[in-house]
Amino acid sequence: MLDEMIKQYSDTYIQGQGLHIGMHKETIQLVKRHNESHFHIILHLSTNLICFAILSSYFILGNEELFILNSWIQEFLYNLSDTIKAFSILLVTDLWIGFHSTHGWELMIGSIYNDFGLAQNDQIISGLVFTFPVILDTIVKYWIFHFLNRVSPSLVVIYHSMNE
Repeated sequence: MLDEMIKQYSDTYIQGQGLHIGMHKETIQLVKRHNESHFHIILHLSTNLICFAILSSYFILGNEELFILNSWIQEFLYNLSDTIKAFSILLVTDLWIGFHSTHGWELMIGSIYNDFGLAQNDQIISGLVFTFPVILDTIVKYWIFHFLNRVSPSLVVIYHSMNE
């Protein structure tokens, strides 16, 4: 594309150095934009890798703090009634996994694409919007039936009646 522009300008406007200087400046600007986009992709990827490494090391080395946080969360959840637990599960799953929020899924997947420095592809985003929430909903429902049925069978019955 750049070669075609240079050939077109050189064929029609061979009038001196003024044109060549302008073409040279435009070429430098195009190269700078190209290099900046590649630099941002590398920067985003390295930032994500560093954040992943920091979080992983915190989870591996900070077990004591996580045990304390886990005990507080479990104590809070076990003190709730089964009705409030079922309502909370329905609310969270409908807000985060709900099939009615396709625009929200598009925004979230698009922001992840931008965060990794990838160009947005509408076909891939649409495919992920149609498949990812279904897979996530299936996993959550499996967790509800498998785990909660052992912990509190009455919670599963309340969840079923609220879900219908």
